[in-house]
Amino acid sequence: MVIVFHFFETHAGGSHITQIINHGYLAVDFFFMLSGFVIGYAYDDRWDRMSLATFFKRRIIRLHPMVIMGSLVGAAFYYLQEAPCFPPIEHTTVGTMLLVMLLGCTLLPLPVKWDIRGWTEMHPLNGPAWSLYYEYIGNILYALFVRKFSKVALSLLVIVAGCFTVYRCLTAPAGDIVGGWALTWEQQYVGFVRLMYPFLPDYYYLVLVG
Repeated sequence: MVIVFHFFETHAGGSHITQIINHGYLAVDFFFMLSGFVIGYAYDDRWDRMSLATFFKRRIIRLHPMVIMGSLVGAAFYYLQEAPCFPPIEHTTVGTMLLVMLLGCTLLPLPVKWDIRGWTEMHPLNGPAWSLYYEYIGNILYALFVRKFSKVALSLLVIVAGCFTVYRCLTAPAGDIVGGWALTWEQQYVGFVRLMYPFLPDYYYLVLVG
């Protein structure tokens, strides 16, 4: 759905508001929702025999190969591309590109001034990695804090996350909740809003029925 969404966006003059399947970006939010369910289902009953280090090791093994592969493939296509839609390799030194690629392999967010493609992305050579960046944050919050919360605390957290989502839906300038891929205050806010409400209720459901 995300691929189809971006395909139609490209051929709609860059606007997703009037394109076909103009809410396809919400498949990312659905990914966060599935993640909240899967994390709780797979790990909640293991903490009596699993350390934090083991949990993070398992999540890195599960997620990080895609991060590294995406950065490598993105660098290769950036080096070879001649498309006019973003600055070609002639505007960036190979050394800079390789540095951005290596930093991309770590999933560390890069500031806007480091975006060599000109799309204000915090992972310039692997744009979709922003969703895995928030997935890592969700995993860290779950392991360190959320799994220890009482049902009352979880209930309050879900309500607060829901309120932020509703507020964003009602006040977003473009009338949607697209965003989260740039290292700016506004984009990070949107990213956390998109992560927390999909991620938390499914985990909360598992706690209630478990």
